Amino acid sequence: MKLKQLLNLELIAIGIIWLFHVSGIIGIIYGNSRWFVAATPLNLFLCIFLLILVSWKTPGFIRIALLSFVLGMVAELLGINYGYIFGSYQYGEGLGWKVYGVPLLIGANWTIVTVCSAAIASQIYKQMIPRIIIGLGLMLLLDFVIEPMAPILDFWEFEGGEAPTQNYIGWALVAFPLQFFYHYWKVEIKHWFAHHLFLLQLVFFMILLLKINTLQNLL
Repeated sequence: MKLKQLLNLELIAIGIIWLFHVSGIIGIIYGNSRWFVAATPLNLFLCIFLLILVSWKTPGFIRIALLSFVLGMVAELLGINYGYIFGSYQYGEGLGWKVYGVPLLIGANWTIVTVCSAAIASQIYKQMIPRIIIGLGLMLLLDFVIEPMAPILDFWEFEGGEAPTQNYIGWALVAFPLQFFYHYWKVEIKHWFAHHLFLLQLVFFMILLLKINTLQNLL
């Protein structure tokens, strides 16, 4: 693929995710909240599709994408069915089709979060260990922001209503090998789509978090 074509594809992809996320924020807070929340699986599917579309030729990307999906799904299956790793929780209906209680899109989300956070970390440090630490921190930050919103959006809910400390420890344990292999395999994302996607997800849930009381009345 020529550089000009790649840039055009990347710009189109970035424009699409900005359109969907900004529309989602406005729609959930000020529009038909239930309809926009129900469209979450479509938005997440679009994000993973576009990430693959602009990244699949990057050496090592397919390996880390598959590893993130598989390891993420295995961890979630152990969590849902046995209470291991993250604690006791259950998924709602907000993320679409499930396999043994775990939405397939959760595996896709592990890929998105791993790749995007590692790509950002790669831009900050050249050394492997700082990259892993930064990528791990970014993954935990996003989870920390999403957790209070998850039950309201019918994504998932922990027993007792709040995510326990075990959840964040579990996230770190699963995220660490994913960050390690991303950098060990020398995956180098050259585009900025991953950076935009991580930023949009973070801003999206931070804005919803600020409007949490309003959302509880709307949904």
